[in-house]
Amino acid sequence: MRLTGPDDDGVRERLGKGLFARVAGPEGPRNRALIHDTPGPRWFGPDRPIRTVHGDASMFIGGISALLLQSLHPLAMAAVSAHSGFRGDPWGRLQRTSTFLAMTTYGPADGAQQACDKVRGIHARVRGVTAEGERYRAADPHLLGWVHIAEVDSFLRAHQRYGARPLTRYQYDEYVGDAARVAAALGVLDPPTNCAELTARFASYRSELRATPEARAAARFLLFNPPVPLVARLPYSVLAANAVSLLPPWAAAELRLPRVALIDTVAVRPLGRGVTSLVRWAMAPMRRD
Repeated sequence: MRLTGPDDDGVRERLGKGLFARVAGPEGPRNRALIHDTPGPRWFGPDRPIRTVHGDASMFIGGISALLLQSLHPLAMAAVSAHSGFRGDPWGRLQRTSTFLAMTTYGPADGAQQACDKVRGIHARVRGVTAEGERYRAADPHLLGWVHIAEVDSFLRAHQRYGARPLTRYQYDEYVGDAARVAAALGVLDPPTNCAELTARFASYRSELRATPEARAAARFLLFNPPVPLVARLPYSVLAANAVSLLPPWAAAELRLPRVALIDTVAVRPLGRGVTSLVRWAMAPMRRD
């Protein structure tokens, strides 16, 4: 598919700026300068795999898939439902998350630590009781561990399938190790440091995971009623379908999300690669490693 032509620079600039504005928010340019232009040491150097994974357009699919997967822990979902305000301000939540990822991945070390400290302060105040009477605390290391594992697993698998430059097996191990640095700063105890540990830790949570009514409602909101402009509905639907495709089969079944293997192979994944390539093309001039 040809992505260049006489008017491509103007089209690319408009698309890139529009995507950046949505993902980064009104403070995006200021935060971008703070993250990339502030001198000093970083947690991760330019050659680290976490920069490759988090800087790729596959994150758009991985991010949606991570939210769906994270919702399958009833305590995590209860905390999100009661305290995050994701329905009332979904773009604000996305912008805060993207800024956090950018700061911890690319920003100065003190800025990364401050970002983690801020999140820990928020988590310390989030606690409550589920509809079934179970108590939860967002700062619970076990619960934090699930949120981290679901996120890293989704980002990794999205990059393996849709990334522009898939990494070697050893580099993906290094990615999990890089992500563990951030997880530890957020309060996760003994986070996995390679893919084998990630798989084993994921399996250890399996008996705790199920789709509550809140999880299924959140999935419907994310997939079928997203607050995106009409012009963006079709590409978003492609990204969302691929996020579902990325889920383990049991997770999609828990959330009652339909998946047909033939359609997935013939249509969903090729369309996902196409839209991801388009996003990558649009964002390329703004990309800063």
